[in-house]
Amino acid sequence: MMILLFGMISFVTNLAAPMGVVLKNQFSVSNSLGMLGNFANFLAYAVMGIPAGKLLEKIGYKKTALIAILVGFLGVLIQFFSGIAASFAVYLLGAFVAGFSMCMLNTVVNPMLNTLGGAGKKGNQLIQVGGSFNSLMGTLVPILVGMLVGEVTKASIPDVNPVLFIALGIFAMVGIVLYFVDIPEPHITAKAAVEKLAHSAWSFRHFILGAVGIFVYVGVEIGIPGTLNLFLADPNAGGLDATTAGFVAGTYWFLMLIGRFFGASIGGKVSSKTMLIVASFVGMVFVLLAMFLPTSITISMPLVQAKTAGLAFGTANVPISAMFLVLCGLCTSVMWGGIFNLAVEGLGKYVAAASGIFMTMVVGGGILPLVQNFVADQSTYMVSYWVPFLGLAYLFYYAVIGSKNVNTDIPV
Repeated sequence: MMILLFGMISFVTNLAAPMGVVLKNQFSVSNSLGMLGNFANFLAYAVMGIPAGKLLEKIGYKKTALIAILVGFLGVLIQFFSGIAASFAVYLLGAFVAGFSMCMLNTVVNPMLNTLGGAGKKGNQLIQVGGSFNSLMGTLVPILVGMLVGEVTKASIPDVNPVLFIALGIFAMVGIVLYFVDIPEPHITAKAAVEKLAHSAWSFRHFILGAVGIFVYVGVEIGIPGTLNLFLADPNAGGLDATTAGFVAGTYWFLMLIGRFFGASIGGKVSSKTMLIVASFVGMVFVLLAMFLPTSITISMPLVQAKTAGLAFGTANVPISAMFLVLCGLCTSVMWGGIFNLAVEGLGKYVAAASGIFMTMVVGGGILPLVQNFVADQSTYMVSYWVPFLGLAYLFYYAVIGSKNVNTDIPV
């Protein structure tokens, strides 16, 4: 059930970035304003993160998840009505409401998978398995949006209504299934009386640095393919049609899927720290290559394409920079589970509250891509990739130095 919810989170969250192409066209806005839907989605995490953690502590995993599903259904419905009203503001409201739902679901899913795995390497492995399904949904969204939009010059919100209908159907189906599933409530059953805690999750240095790591990571994960989609669909830059640009961006998420399958297979043997060190370092190398190799150099890149008979593997001629940015999907694939596990290691009874704080920091997925696209507006798309590069450099520091628990004296 938790893995299914993990997939839902990705489907709705990753709808925001490819919608940036649609919003840019329909409302004639800049790159940074086109990413406002993505920003609104993640801004909800800043508002709802800590309340979601409190809600989880009070009413438990199942009720929190059911409320989240109802809120998410409403958010997608508002986005659908924004197409009828042809209103940018209504769309942003829908993205903001959907973000509340994604925040609450994330607050439920991550600590539950960590708990089911008994924390440590097994907990990391379960989060990687959930992340694999998360990536599968993330792969499908930009591909579906790209197929429906076709020519970007004619794109508008009603063109992607089928994707919104799929999202509504997923919410309805999962809500019904979840209602009948028995979910364990470890934090509720273990707490017979309200306990006055002498410390909090903020008392742990490695957790604070890990929370910053989540802020940075989600911004990097969303910013790389989101800006890539805009770059490739720009007639003055990548010069591809919206459909092909969507397939290239979707391939990033497909590589995240492959990376998470690999991460899940070795998660029981390789530590979160080692995974994060390797992934962040290789990611920095890929981003540097993308920025410094001329975009005039093109390469035939394999990707998933739409054929008359359905989806199939094919190739597209893309700037070599795009290939290296797509390869970053292999690196970002294992980072979420690694950061979460390193940050909550040794927190014990503070994990539930820590999860809520973590969700607040996911707002980085809205802020950093907005900053990146502001840089792109002022300079070039490739120069804007200094933003995710610096983020990857911080994650490398956290994995090597910042993740050590220096507060082992605190009783947990």
